[in-house]
Amino acid sequence: MLPANLPVEEFTTPDPITVTEDMAIDELNMLMSEHGIRHLPVVRDGMPVGVISDRDVRLFTGLSVAEKFQVCAGDIMSPEPLTVNSTTPLDEVAFLMSENKVGSVIVLEDGQLLGIFTATDALNALIEVIRSMPRSRSDS
Repeated sequence: MLPANLPVEEFTTPDPITVTEDMAIDELNMLMSEHGIRHLPVVRDGMPVGVISDRDVRLFTGLSVAEKFQVCAGDIMSPEPLTVNSTTPLDEVAFLMSENKVGSVIVLEDGQLLGIFTATDALNALIEVIRSMPRSRSDS
């Protein structure tokens, strides 16, 4: 059985792909497609200042080439992303995400970017927790 106060870092995606505020829409789209990800932390001087979701990028992919060059990551990011400490219990993080209706949180350790915790990571955690529970005899 998994411990009750499981820290979020156990299920955090470490060292996420990050972007800077000046990156173009097509670069963001390419990174997401290439790496199969849906969230990109935006960093300035190594610190997270925003997050971009695949939905944010899709809203702007229909722009003309000239229009795309006028829009960059800093323009479409959600500023001041939700952050948690790596030791925050998993249930608190899941509740925070649900309460704020967000698909990801930035995980910090000693004030530095450790990783990103997404709804997919939360589902993987749920699977692990459920599978670690003892099965009742009626389940056999």
